[in-house]
Amino acid sequence: MTGRIRASWRSVALMGPAAAVLGFLFLLPLVWFLVVSFYRVQLFQMIPDASLANYTKVLADYAGPIAFTAAIAAAIAAITTVLAFVVAHMIWARGGAFGAFLLGATLLTLFGGYLVKIYAWRTILGREGVINSTLVGLGLVKQPIDALLYSPTAVVLVLVSYLLPFAILPLYGALRAVDPVSIEAARDLGATPAGVLRDAVLPLCVPALATSFALCFLLTAGDFVTPRLVGGTQTFMMGNFIESQFGLRMNVPLGAAMTFTTLVTSVCVIGAAWAGLRHFLRAK
Repeated sequence: MTGRIRASWRSVALMGPAAAVLGFLFLLPLVWFLVVSFYRVQLFQMIPDASLANYTKVLADYAGPIAFTAAIAAAIAAITTVLAFVVAHMIWARGGAFGAFLLGATLLTLFGGYLVKIYAWRTILGREGVINSTLVGLGLVKQPIDALLYSPTAVVLVLVSYLLPFAILPLYGALRAVDPVSIEAARDLGATPAGVLRDAVLPLCVPALATSFALCFLLTAGDFVTPRLVGGTQTFMMGNFIESQFGLRMNVPLGAAMTFTTLVTSVCVIGAAWAGLRHFLRAK
């Protein structure tokens, strides 16, 4: 019993520094913003006031942007997760000796920088970009297509290309942990390639799939740079409204209430996606 107690205290002591850093850099600011979300602003000064007025205003005035943000973030997360699984599976199953090189090449794209990718996509999708120039040159269209840029499609393309390497990492790690013996056993029992993927591979990748989806969803839901630079005025997401409250309007309590409302919505969507994925694999 004494040995177990010592081992427990040793584990607590080892986890202490990490827990302190997590609490100071994450939990403490989060709790502070939760408290501030119940304040009110008068003459650009925050006044303590235990009121739900900020949350009432968010639900009344920003229900549409919250729903749009959740929908486009879910679409981007789903597309990115599927593409990431395909790429990770190809590297794991077909990469062979070049697997490490392919994975390194995938991660190398992260060094390009976020804003560089945004402006690169603006150049590609613009009126004088590669796509419009090619379409006009081939005679497929008479005038450049303005809908390619400053649209939800542009936001999806930019964020999928940016988030794809982040989604590949956990999926590739999960695939490397798959035991080849179980795959060979499934093949020996007559399972088709699709059956092996469905019954022997995907169930072991559920946590990684959920992680990739959640990571892509949360990064998209909180983004305000991409919608502003390539989405235009018709693609404003909650990140844009939150940034406006903290910046130009200097209404920190309302911005904090927007943040927590978006966060709760995000958690609900991620939970629904997790439950749907598990139900889909069980049904199969």
